[in-house]
Amino acid sequence: MSTDIVPDGDSTHKRKRARILIVRLGSMGDIVHTLPAVAALRENFPEAQIGWIVEERWAELLCAPSYPRSGTRSPQRPVVDRLHFVNTKAWRKSLTSAETWHQIAVAVSDVRGSRYDVAVDFQGAVRSALIAQLSGAEIIWGAAQPRENAASMFYTRRAFTRGAHIVEQNLSLAEAVAGRALHVAQLEFPHDSVAEQKWDEKLRMWNIKDFVVLNPGAGWGAKQWPAERYAAVAKGLAQHGVTSLINFGPEEEAIAKVTETAADGAARSVPCSITELVALTRRARLFIGGDTGPLHLAAALRIPVVAIFGPTNPLRNGPYGTRSIVLRDPGSVTSHARRAQPDPGLLRIATDEVLQAARVLLGMSRG
Repeated sequence: MSTDIVPDGDSTHKRKRARILIVRLGSMGDIVHTLPAVAALRENFPEAQIGWIVEERWAELLCAPSYPRSGTRSPQRPVVDRLHFVNTKAWRKSLTSAETWHQIAVAVSDVRGSRYDVAVDFQGAVRSALIAQLSGAEIIWGAAQPRENAASMFYTRRAFTRGAHIVEQNLSLAEAVAGRALHVAQLEFPHDSVAEQKWDEKLRMWNIKDFVVLNPGAGWGAKQWPAERYAAVAKGLAQHGVTSLINFGPEEEAIAKVTETAADGAARSVPCSITELVALTRRARLFIGGDTGPLHLAAALRIPVVAIFGPTNPLRNGPYGTRSIVLRDPGSVTSHARRAQPDPGLLRIATDEVLQAARVLLGMSRG
């Protein structure tokens, strides 16, 4: 490991036992895209103590529910030695509250108590860079050109990231921290026996053996392919004996219901916690959705993916590390504007295109 990993000397023992804080607060897709870099650090430096500070609502991507957030790693918490939680969304809404400032003080104290040698800001925002500085780590790494330029003033080390995909960019930042080339390690997500048993029992009860996961929701409207078209895909797959299960997140109940109703029995809505979604996705033959966290989770679990893209760029944000077919109309223009209406190019992707891509990945004849 580079001598920069510890600020006070280059002894081999210190480098191996370095304490590293990962700063990536959210969201689901962004955490999934950061995991390969962190897994590579873990694989190359197994004796290092790695912590991660994250928004509490995403913690299940790193640790099974009701499992200790620190201690010996296990299948329930396979990558990090310790988790630290923040709730910046709620804090920003009540910055004048004494309770908010108490929670912030407790969070800062918790992180500083772990005495990290180095913090690595994979988010590149002012708030994440500030949190990295508040950790007390003497060395703070970040991208030379972060997402928010002002974030760089909090860094003591800056890396010029490279690669087209965000996974590759994150890995190059980890390589700068490590001082050596790294490779993308096999990803591990928490195993929760309760969730695993739940889906075994439910699928058996429903007599479902082959299924795909449909994810009609999206972070904002411009990325959302119409629910009725997902339903049409479900009907087409049902003709081959493949059931569709509809995943939906908070505030997406309505779109899931529209999809289920329009599918006329070919699809079933299945609300999931994050832990349950991991367990369900592991059992799927295929995942179909837009540029969303659940799609990137499926790709990280090596589930084949049909990705329906509109305003976001699949070269940077597309499914990574799995068999996939990405559908994007040439007329779509890359933009992260959170418009409510679907991207016009997205609407030019026909149901038959998605169904044919699904058939290819499922190994079906057109039939």
